[in-house]
Amino acid sequence: MSNFSRWIPGSPRTVSGKTDDVVIVGAGLAGLSAAMRLAGAGRKVTVIERESIPGGRAGRISDRGFEFDTGPTVLTMPDLIADAFDCLGENMNDWLTLEPVAPLYRAFYQDGSVLDVHSDTTAMAAEIEKVIGASEADGYLKYVDFVTDLYKYEMKNFIDRNIDSPLDLLSMDLVRLIKLGGFRKLAPKVGQYLKDDRTQRVFSFQSMYAGLSPYDALAIYAVIAYMDSVAGVFAPKGGMHALPVAMAKAAEKHGVTFKYDTEVTKVRMNGNRAVGVETSNGEFFAADVVVLNPDLPVAYRDLLGKEPWSVKRLKYSPSCYLLLAGSSAKYDHIAHHNIHFGHSWAGVFEELIDKKQLMSDPSVLVTNPTFSDPGLAPDGKQVYYVLFPTPNLDADIDWKKQAPAYRDHAIETLQARGYTGFGDSIEVEHITTPQDWSDRGMERGAPFAAAHSFLQTGPFRPGNMFGENVVFTGSGTQPGVGVPMVLVSGRLAAERITGPDKNYKSRARR
Repeated sequence: MSNFSRWIPGSPRTVSGKTDDVVIVGAGLAGLSAAMRLAGAGRKVTVIERESIPGGRAGRISDRGFEFDTGPTVLTMPDLIADAFDCLGENMNDWLTLEPVAPLYRAFYQDGSVLDVHSDTTAMAAEIEKVIGASEADGYLKYVDFVTDLYKYEMKNFIDRNIDSPLDLLSMDLVRLIKLGGFRKLAPKVGQYLKDDRTQRVFSFQSMYAGLSPYDALAIYAVIAYMDSVAGVFAPKGGMHALPVAMAKAAEKHGVTFKYDTEVTKVRMNGNRAVGVETSNGEFFAADVVVLNPDLPVAYRDLLGKEPWSVKRLKYSPSCYLLLAGSSAKYDHIAHHNIHFGHSWAGVFEELIDKKQLMSDPSVLVTNPTFSDPGLAPDGKQVYYVLFPTPNLDADIDWKKQAPAYRDHAIETLQARGYTGFGDSIEVEHITTPQDWSDRGMERGAPFAAAHSFLQTGPFRPGNMFGENVVFTGSGTQPGVGVPMVLVSGRLAAERITGPDKNYKSRARR
């Protein structure tokens, strides 16, 4: 039976046949989101995870009293998390404590100026007026109106639903997005409202998460700026890894079985239908439906033995060099999340994306989780998460040779940006290079997955169904990259199995 068998024009396709027993490969955020929803819908769910803990990219390293998050550090749109718990009849607040981060970011510029980013528009306008001027503050308020409208029209019809065909996009909201200028380039659109280089940077750097320069990205990706700079940023008590831990515990309470330290090596197929999965230790788990949470191109190649054109053609986002440092040094001039911009801006993206070179004048993200949660380190100590964007593995860089020199470069850059004595203060460190991301199962060493160019977005991004009963979830499929997106991806995967969730009440639907 074809997987078109239950497709009614205008309705999303669903898997065919029985859907009682579901095996989910991978306990990343998307896999956990799907598991919670499927359990809430009465399915028997087994999650098979190769690591000993849940989380996937949102993992954890514990070392000598320091607790390091290994993946995302910026958490936005908590209503999407709450909705997953609601599907189980659970209250998120009983499982997870989220505290608002204030300021959302602290931006440092080469001219010595500092700009705090607030989600409260009145406070943000006052900050911009103080640092830059009244005219720029007025432009910011107009920009907020723009991204709020963008989010309203984009979320419901382009992010928060399964899309099978470009024809599914035809709606009045598409017309509204076109009229808003959502399909123009991001940087010029931001420039219509914000005239100062500093505000332009802080409200467009998020395009990096989509794998594109703000000069190449479509303006619809300003919705990422809305998600954090307007809707707010939060910090889970216990670090970001507390999120997947809470999701897994709630799922387990409601009957989901977790098999940790178990690596799936193959999806066993019978014609066009999956019948279960095989593991490296010789076990076989039968299933009516298989959900794959590994990076989509890796899942196709390694688990399905396929490389369709829709995957083979993909171009990938830049990667990053990540330094996790447990330190004795505390820096009073920083906040929880800090962005240190270099002199160069357009040049940064040209080097990373076009020339596939390391940044000659870096812009750097430094997160200090112990700013909000001192319990993540021994008394008096600090945790630093330092991210340098780099090219992905399409670049001709041997990271086994490059890594030591780049560590020195990273520390020198931090010390030049105000982190005095940073290198000498490190007591524990863990480094992740693009090669390490690749070794962990991320195609081309790109933790931000396939870039969100126009032809890799929406219905043009690899779909989340294969054959009759295999469903993908995670950042490599629709809707895309980022914690909010992968949480939505888990819901979309579940709906391919159960049909549309008519009780979905998240803020994204309002």
